[in-house]
Amino acid sequence: MNQLARRWKREWPLHFMVVPALIFLVLFSYIPMAGVLMAFQKYIPTKGLFGSPMVGLKHFKYLLDYPDIGRIVFNTLYIATMKIIAGLVVPITIAILLNELRQEWMKRTFQTMVYLPHFLSWVLLSGIIIDVLSPSTGIINQILGLFGAKPIFFLGDNKWFPYVMVITDVWKEFGFGTIIYLAALTNINPSLYEAAEIDGAGRWKQTINVTLPGMMPIIILMLTLNIGNVLNAGFDQIFNLYSPQVYESGDVIDTFVYRMGIEQAQYGFATAVGLLKSVVSFILISVSYVMAYRFANYRIF
Repeated sequence: MNQLARRWKREWPLHFMVVPALIFLVLFSYIPMAGVLMAFQKYIPTKGLFGSPMVGLKHFKYLLDYPDIGRIVFNTLYIATMKIIAGLVVPITIAILLNELRQEWMKRTFQTMVYLPHFLSWVLLSGIIIDVLSPSTGIINQILGLFGAKPIFFLGDNKWFPYVMVITDVWKEFGFGTIIYLAALTNINPSLYEAAEIDGAGRWKQTINVTLPGMMPIIILMLTLNIGNVLNAGFDQIFNLYSPQVYESGDVIDTFVYRMGIEQAQYGFATAVGLLKSVVSFILISVSYVMAYRFANYRIF
């Protein structure tokens, strides 16, 4: 008990610092979980959460019979998977290229430039992207026009919309990923490059045989952790850029829940969709952490 008291006396400021975060977590994450009850109710706002009649699994059965649910799930998986793949390949490539720069000021300047969009919200960036991709005044279509190409309605064409979501998301976030992989590169023993150079390996072979194997643990870790986000295609981004014209290729689970719950006031049905997605995401996140521990020796506790 004396040892426990001494430890508490030494660490109580750290516990005190955690209290605001715990209060925030309880207020905005745990207490709202009572709203999950709406997934099993015919929710009536005037009767409240505990006065609305129960309907059991009716909303879940309706979800399975919903005609567009297959397309919505496919759009979510398709966009999210492309984002995960591109979100790995692009930062790794940029990190390796930056690592090859010998002038430190140039490396830091470029690193700052690519990291800046990470701090901008999609509300702001969506306005910029809409202007840049405009079929009439956008700079991209003006450049295409110089080569005789017809204007492309990137944000209104189902063929182009998913790829625009992936490219713009990678452009916004790859700077953050680059920092992670640059940190991984600093852990590679320089003597390995010297030995490879003595053996006659050029920069390309050094990258293949030294750099990438040295980065492999963090690559596996990031890949496994991203498995839990396979149902998160990016609500903020898509909501600010999509329109009814591209529902066929751009409507994902989160935007569907928003429309059903907020715009059409189908609170019970929207909650059922969100609950089902949360359960699947929880399972995927749990599997990803198990895989991260097994293949990358990563653990939370």
